[in-house]
Amino acid sequence: MFEHLIAGFITVISPTNLLFCFFGVTIGTIIGVLPGVGPVAGTAMLVPFTFGMNPTTAIIMLAGIYYGAMYGGSTTSILMNLPGESASVMTCLDGYQMGQKGRAGAALGISAIGSFIAGTLSVLGLMLLAPPLAEFAIRFGPPEYFALMTLGMTLVISLVGESMVKGLIAGAFGIFIGTIGMDPTTGIERFSYGIPTLLDGLSFVSVSVGLFAISEVLEMAEHSSQPPAYIDKISNLLPNREDWKRSIFPILRGAAIGFFACAMPGAGATVASMLAYATEKKISKHPEKFGTGIIEGVAAPEAANNAATGGAMIPLLVLGVPGSGTAAVMMGALLIHGMRPGPLLFEKHPDFFWAVTASMYIGNVMLLILNLPFVGIWARMLKIPHAILIPLILAISSVGVFTVNNNLVEVWIMLLFGIIGYFMKKFGFPAAPVVLALILTPIMENALQQSLQMSHQSISIFFTRPISLALLMVAMLSLLSPLARFLWVKTKKT
Repeated sequence: MFEHLIAGFITVISPTNLLFCFFGVTIGTIIGVLPGVGPVAGTAMLVPFTFGMNPTTAIIMLAGIYYGAMYGGSTTSILMNLPGESASVMTCLDGYQMGQKGRAGAALGISAIGSFIAGTLSVLGLMLLAPPLAEFAIRFGPPEYFALMTLGMTLVISLVGESMVKGLIAGAFGIFIGTIGMDPTTGIERFSYGIPTLLDGLSFVSVSVGLFAISEVLEMAEHSSQPPAYIDKISNLLPNREDWKRSIFPILRGAAIGFFACAMPGAGATVASMLAYATEKKISKHPEKFGTGIIEGVAAPEAANNAATGGAMIPLLVLGVPGSGTAAVMMGALLIHGMRPGPLLFEKHPDFFWAVTASMYIGNVMLLILNLPFVGIWARMLKIPHAILIPLILAISSVGVFTVNNNLVEVWIMLLFGIIGYFMKKFGFPAAPVVLALILTPIMENALQQSLQMSHQSISIFFTRPISLALLMVAMLSLLSPLARFLWVKTKKT
């Protein structure tokens, strides 16, 4: 393992990979700082610009955007009470109150240092847990892959937002658009309506950029941003001894919660940060102070949402199951670059996995350097008016999508899904299940057809193989768990 990691570092410190790692974490920080953009939209927007790159370089950059956005998201939470992305919601509760008390610098400092510690620990966990899990998963055949994709589909429930019904409708819509194109076995056209572009199915890039980036632009156009007056007066970034004493254990607990919550596909960084915050409040001797501006309320959720990035890489790379919207976008990028995530990734491309892992160590160091001395620069980015930001995002998105296949139809598809995504936001339908279902549907359908060919059209093959049966049982539990929680809450109320 140590030899593999050294080889990974040697790959990463090549000038090209080092440059794109730095570029990724810098862009990720900017995306996290700018309210309303978020890691999913930012990653989706920049996927097209990775075409022509070496796959390792491309994923190093996209992973940098992912965990860089987690760092940057705390800035707007603390300074403006606006989470840069959903995982920073809990940071608003105490971070903004600290800013109001004149301690914005300390909040930003502990956020950056806690994120660095947690991010580094999560990469260590990824390095230790992923290889043995991949060895087990290498025994998967088509029935096991079908069961695994079924489990992935049930994770739609964890991404549904406030309404399960709306989330499931969004997932069903994703399954529908995932079937557009030619049948993988018979070659029969489905829902293409004579449009040549649709014969290969809807482009993942067009759909994801439309649903996330363009819909955010449309929503940003409705609101004006007012940066706080004290942005130019941030000081005292390094935590004092008392701050360290109160923060170190919340950081370590938050790191553990964030990593293990997201190592199980479906939880996501938002859930991880909420769990970390709730845990600290529960074990605190002064729970009534949470929400009034105490540093533990910043340290724990920030550590959790950064540790979540390393944890989320385990189901993504080892099992090929994205557990969040950003992971789904990264899975699409992997497939575009010819890297099929899953257990075979370790057997066929071990150099790729270890290079990405090593890049996350280096990227976390880069982010600490970027986020402590230069935090004032990131804070001033909040002054960029929407009149400049909106055309810039539109231009980058349109050029990126067009360059995928040099096809203007892809841009129209992006704009169409941007409008769909905008109305989905207005009516409370989450976009993440659509992207997750769009990616998993073709893989699931292919595995189903291969399994039925193996068993001469008998579905018993899914229940007579132990791993497949176990995964289907976990999928059933995942499907029924929200119903069980609902009944439990109702019973307690009664």
